[in-house]
Amino acid sequence: MVVGLEQKEQTDLLFHALSDSTRRDIIIRAMVQDYSVSGLANFYEMSFAAVQKHVAVLERAGLISKHRRGREQLVRSNTDTIRTAYGLLEEMEKLWRERIDRMSEILAEPEEGERT
Repeated sequence: MVVGLEQKEQTDLLFHALSDSTRRDIIIRAMVQDYSVSGLANFYEMSFAAVQKHVAVLERAGLISKHRRGREQLVRSNTDTIRTAYGLLEEMEKLWRERIDRMSEILAEPEEGERT
């Protein structure tokens, strides 16, 4: 899995955004329905400004977007980026499974001088 610099930076933003449980929860809520930032803030025991910062991190990573409805800005999940994260995790899992399979093969090989 060789990635260019721009893709590496985007991948870093993506996994940084996903590393926080509050941000993961915001994504899940935004997958179910659109929320205003103040509506999201009602779910957490933190300031509105703190929730706003979490939303900004998610938006920078492309996991959510904001759109206007009247005077409100609503948060919506970006399923394409979520699928990208899933795909990257699948690639990593495949690499690790291949390594484990190879280690199993190596451990199963008889050592030199051993009878089979």
